[in-house]
Amino acid sequence: MNFLVASQILLWLGLMVLALVCLVLARQVGVLHQRLAPAGALALPQPLKVGDPAPQLAVTALDGSTLKLGGVRDGRSQLLLFLSPDCAVCEALLPAVRSAQAAEREWLDVILASDGQLDQHVAFVREKGLGKFPYVLSEHLGRSYGVSKLPYAVLIDEAGKLSSTGLVNTREHLESLFVAKETGISSIQQFLKLRGQRRASSGE
Repeated sequence: MNFLVASQILLWLGLMVLALVCLVLARQVGVLHQRLAPAGALALPQPLKVGDPAPQLAVTALDGSTLKLGGVRDGRSQLLLFLSPDCAVCEALLPAVRSAQAAEREWLDVILASDGQLDQHVAFVREKGLGKFPYVLSEHLGRSYGVSKLPYAVLIDEAGKLSSTGLVNTREHLESLFVAKETGISSIQQFLKLRGQRRASSGE
């Protein structure tokens, strides 16, 4: 009898300790979320700023179809991903791009963009199974957005304005563009600037 009572007491003590540990962990997760809040990818100097109207261009994809980039679109945004067959980081990012296309398909159209030799890109699309993506070869398009390093992404919102841009070396960078659209924090630089301003105003 005493053994059963002792077991019950130990069980309740164990549950109380477990509950306390869960509360502490939950608090730490909240603190980390505040300190490491998602922000847009690393932005580079470019001719256009977030919030500016995106250039309205009509471009031809590899399959011969005509794509209209920029401008007001009925509830849909466009993600332009600039990449190259010779870019190892671009290739490593492709699974994340496919995942984003599937997860965000209700509001997002993903367009791949590059420049160079046509046959090289046709082979790249075939070898990597990119046939589901509109694929554009246009040096003018890259220049319009000041693309100087790859992989580089531009998110154009449904109103035809630049929502977020930046280098996207990882899945987290890519997903941060979508978070930036939701929060209005367009880049890592802007996030750090705002955090510094908050600390200064609070006297930290």
